[in-house]
Amino acid sequence: MSWIKDFKLNVKTDLSFYGTDLSRPECVIAQKDNTLWVSDNRHAVTKINADGSQEQLGENGETNGMTMDKAGNIYLVDWMNNRVLKMTPNGQMEVLLDSFDGQPLGPTNYVFVDSQNRLWVAISTRRHPWFAAAVDPQPDGHVILIDQNGPRVVADGILFTNEIRLDKDEKYLYVAETMASKISRFPVNADGSLGSKETFGPESLGEGCFVDGFCFDSEGNVWVTTVLRNGLMIIDAQTQEAHTVFEDVNEAALTEAAGALATKSLTPEQMFACGGPTLQLITSVNFGGEDLKTVYMGSLAMDKLVTFRSPVAGQPMLHW
Repeated sequence: MSWIKDFKLNVKTDLSFYGTDLSRPECVIAQKDNTLWVSDNRHAVTKINADGSQEQLGENGETNGMTMDKAGNIYLVDWMNNRVLKMTPNGQMEVLLDSFDGQPLGPTNYVFVDSQNRLWVAISTRRHPWFAAAVDPQPDGHVILIDQNGPRVVADGILFTNEIRLDKDEKYLYVAETMASKISRFPVNADGSLGSKETFGPESLGEGCFVDGFCFDSEGNVWVTTVLRNGLMIIDAQTQEAHTVFEDVNEAALTEAAGALATKSLTPEQMFACGGPTLQLITSVNFGGEDLKTVYMGSLAMDKLVTFRSPVAGQPMLHW
């Protein structure tokens, strides 16, 4: 689409911030009434009401990815304790899955609910602690589907499974394949099984473009966050070309981290040092506002959300 190449934002002048005293706001869910639900590592979520007031709900180890069903229930993953939970709108918690095939779950990154109320769960790696999969990437990331028949692995061989989503027609499961620096997708069969993996967009989005979160706009384009470049890219639905909207790169830190990754010596300190002057480790992107043209972005290291207005609306979510 022609507008994509012309859409650029200046980090210092075109972005705004929303919320206060947030803690590891990795993921954001927006509702029609302008209520926001933000992941929080002190409780389960921080609820930002339409008037801007905030309240913390639920108890969890470290909430990472979240999704909302039509009834307003939130499904979330506990990155610290490797489990999938359901939280009602008033904060009541229920553990849905904490093991598979007699073994504890691997590092549990994201959960997505589809129109059939099936849950798709992203497991980043089979290794503990999770950072081993960043130091020495191996294709042991996978996806678990939970349906009426219980949980089963439907995709494997992924280089660090991060955020996952079905497209509007639920024909493909899209996957942020972090350590491959790309978006992959799988055809979805009627029974929930998946076809062969294929790349959507460039085979690599570029040096240091470790994809974390993504979402779809109303035209089917894929908006992608690049966590260590503190950036946002859009992959054109028609051409599958990638375009950078903005980034806030700490060049020295990113160069050091890339060098350490090449020698399998990367440390958490080197990764977290890649925060930029204005944006620190941007992880997720979602649409909100009454017209679905307000973009909200989460992060690992900021105490507020990043926000701006989009030239196109987002794809309506299941709960919209």
